[in-house]
Amino acid sequence: MTDAEMIDSPDAGNQLARLRAIMHRLRAPGGCPWDAEQTHESIVPNLIEEAYETVDTIQRGDHEHLKEELGDLLLQVVFHSEIAEETGRFNLDDVARGICEKLIRRHPHVYGGSDVATSDGVLRQWDEIKRAEKGEQETAYLHGIGKGLPALIRGAKLQKKAAKVGFDWPDESGVLDKIREELLELQSAIDGHDVAAISEEMGDLMFSLVNLARFRNADPEVIMASANVKFESRFGEMERILAASSLSLEAATPAQMEDAWDEAKRLSLC
Repeated sequence: MTDAEMIDSPDAGNQLARLRAIMHRLRAPGGCPWDAEQTHESIVPNLIEEAYETVDTIQRGDHEHLKEELGDLLLQVVFHSEIAEETGRFNLDDVARGICEKLIRRHPHVYGGSDVATSDGVLRQWDEIKRAEKGEQETAYLHGIGKGLPALIRGAKLQKKAAKVGFDWPDESGVLDKIREELLELQSAIDGHDVAAISEEMGDLMFSLVNLARFRNADPEVIMASANVKFESRFGEMERILAASSLSLEAATPAQMEDAWDEAKRLSLC
């Protein structure tokens, strides 16, 4: 089947091949000007956005839209692979082959002779194999922890890996004490009008809160996302309450907004 025939065949058995053919056509001469102009760098925001939209559908339990978002995310992989193939660096088959080989290599308890029976053992084995593959035995232990990750996620990963070698609080009370300590240090920096120290202490406080989330087996990124949703919802309700009193956000005084916020908060608890 030619690329053109595959593109026009929604019932084609290999839909991934059809997607590749569509992407190739979009990038080819006479295709889509926008798609043809894109580079690895220019579509980075799209990759990040699609990943987060996929996470959002999972968190909301929206399985129908999850299928759609996974498709959007898959498109980004195909898009980057098509760009790379045009310059002879690699193609989608190379990407798939690489991850297949990595999964087999890093699961010797399934595909080899390793005898690991617990999730913790599997994770330790994965880390050991990964470090050996990358020649990292002599490098810093925390080297290579997702430098492109969002800061909250990376903070949790750094803490989790450090805890594997015993660098951790014995229990949650130590984390809570550290949060109180960092809050006092932040207040001291604010009182002293030390701009650089304020920023540093805010970072320390946030890092300690991420640690508390880890102790609670919670994802700090998910917690922050939930807080954003709650704020957005209450702000919208506050806006509705003000509008019911013929007040716009721009016209309302801080006191009126505070009263409306308290009402929105009360309604959300009912």
